[in-house]
Amino acid sequence: MLAKKKSQNRYGQRVTRVDAPTLEEAIAAAQGLTDDVEGQIAIASQLMGMAEDEVRPVALKLSAKPIRPERLPIADRVMARGEGAKVIVVERRRPRVVAR
Repeated sequence: MLAKKKSQNRYGQRVTRVDAPTLEEAIAAAQGLTDDVEGQIAIASQLMGMAEDEVRPVALKLSAKPIRPERLPIADRVMARGEGAKVIVVERRRPRVVAR
């Protein structure tokens, strides 16, 4: 479902395109709320206004793939290996002001 929202500003009329969320987006939102797959199915079905039987195959397919971040920051990689975190302290020095 595609909708267009029109608003007026000082430069003229502006048209904003509003797309309805997809089922995959609703499942991703549900995955952010709970780790339970059945709970994700219930949340996604309520968000989309669909029956749980329609949502279940897509949710199970998406939950089967492990979500792996592409690149972890250095501190997270060190923590993942179990070596302990390195502490980095960054201090900002203000420039000297020379009095004339």
